[in-house]
Amino acid sequence: MTMDTDASRSAFTAWLRARWQPVAVIAMVLIFGLYYPVGMLIVHKVDDRLDYEIPAADLPAGGSRTVALAAALIDREVNRSGWVANDPFFMPGSMLDNMPNYQLGMIHALGRFAFQMVDQIGRTRGSSQTDRDLQEAAGLLQYSGTKWIFDFSTSLLPTAKSEDQYRKARSALMSYNQRLSGGQAVFERRADNLQATLERIALDIGSASAAIDRRVREGSDRLIDYEGDDVFYSVKGQMYAYYLVLRELKQDYPNLVRDRELGGTWDQMLESFAAAAGLKPWVVSNARPDAVILPNHLASMGFYVERARAQIYEIVNILQK
Repeated sequence: MTMDTDASRSAFTAWLRARWQPVAVIAMVLIFGLYYPVGMLIVHKVDDRLDYEIPAADLPAGGSRTVALAAALIDREVNRSGWVANDPFFMPGSMLDNMPNYQLGMIHALGRFAFQMVDQIGRTRGSSQTDRDLQEAAGLLQYSGTKWIFDFSTSLLPTAKSEDQYRKARSALMSYNQRLSGGQAVFERRADNLQATLERIALDIGSASAAIDRRVREGSDRLIDYEGDDVFYSVKGQMYAYYLVLRELKQDYPNLVRDRELGGTWDQMLESFAAAAGLKPWVVSNARPDAVILPNHLASMGFYVERARAQIYEIVNILQK
């Protein structure tokens, strides 16, 4: 029995030595054939819940709901969903494109809003000193979302990862809100501050509309437009973040909204942002706008973006009176 076992082992060893290369190739194909697809399914998450609420721990009494919302979204995307836009090639997230573009679009919108907090809402007048925490948060949110530990295009030394910078931005926003809660920071609730903030948001989504227009003109004649979904999800992320920001801004300016009778107009504006953020095609199609069979999801997104922008300016006109 022992001799038979030894003979079997020797035969298997001889067979393995003779065929180790094809066996290794098959093993690698099986490993990577499962690693990336299964890993992508596990990692992929486009969280576009319109009923997302601020965690109670992120909202101090007397703080700004909008600032708390921005801090909570950063925490959700960086710490809970996981930041994938800077995943290196050996991680499954590096093979995704919808989720990273969606996250980058969200951070872009939050960064723009943070600048409005610095320039408009978080200071008494244009000549007053800027808030240190808001200034830090706004700067950190401009950091590239695709930076990993190493960026060999600039240096061989380690660099700051995107998610580390965004975590610092979240901490700065929370610090501001804590000081605001204690009466040591400014949150101006004047009409001109809100008006300027809305105008900047309108300009930003106007830029998104231009990006959609360019992509439709350049990609709609192709059978498959591999860049169309990148633009679609980037704008979707922007519109989603702005929807939540504007939803909470309405709560931060209750007296102004009531006195200027903005409630109905504001809600209509939010509906347009929600419609854009809620688009969920299985596959993003960038067919010709006058195509008979295939849809153009970018054009659909562009319609809601332009409608939202027009409604922002309606509110701005009311605030000017």
